[in-house]
Amino acid sequence: MPLPSPSARREVHHRTIDMHTFARDDGLFDVEARLIDRKPFDYVRPSSALPVPAGQPLHDLWVRLTLDDGFTVLAIQGSSDVTPWALCKEAEATLQVLVGERVARGWSSKVKERLRGAAGCTHLMEMLITMGTTALQGIRGSDPGRRLTAEGKLDTCFAYGRQRSVVKMLWPEHHRPVDGA
Repeated sequence: MPLPSPSARREVHHRTIDMHTFARDDGLFDVEARLIDRKPFDYVRPSSALPVPAGQPLHDLWVRLTLDDGFTVLAIQGSSDVTPWALCKEAEATLQVLVGERVARGWSSKVKERLRGAAGCTHLMEMLITMGTTALQGIRGSDPGRRLTAEGKLDTCFAYGRQRSVVKMLWPEHHRPVDGA
C-alpha cells in the first residue's frame, strides 16, 4: 500500500469511477465514465422507506462524450440508472450546454460554471471534469507519433510548471528558473 498504515477504521462509503477513451472507426473519440456509490450497510434514503441493501448502488450514472481530434465536444449522452430521486434522471438533459465546447485549458471551470448547483447534477458534473483529463490522455496517447508540445501543457500541473526540470528538459525556451536557482 503506498499510503502509511491508517488508524483503526471502518468503511462507510465506496465510490467507484471508471473511465475509458475509445477511438471510433469514423475518426471520432468516445470518452465514457461510470460512477457507482455504495454503502457497506443497509441504507435508508429520504426518497424511500425501503432500505438500499448493503453493497447495492445508491448512484449508478454514466456519461459519454463524443469528441473530434481537436477535442471539440460533438455530443454528450448521460444515463442515470440508479438515483435517489426519480427527478434526478432529468439532469441528463442539462449536459447539452457543453456541446460545441472544447476540452482544453479551462474545461473544469467551464463545466462548473454551466452545471454548478441546481443547474445540473453534482455527480455528472464531477465526472465531466475528470473526463477532460481522460480525453486528453486517451486521444493524445492514441497516436504515438503525436509530439508533446508546450502549447496547452505549460503551467497545467506541478511537473509542467515553467520553473520545473521537466519544462527545462522538454522546452528549454519556456523554462523560467526560480530566482537564485
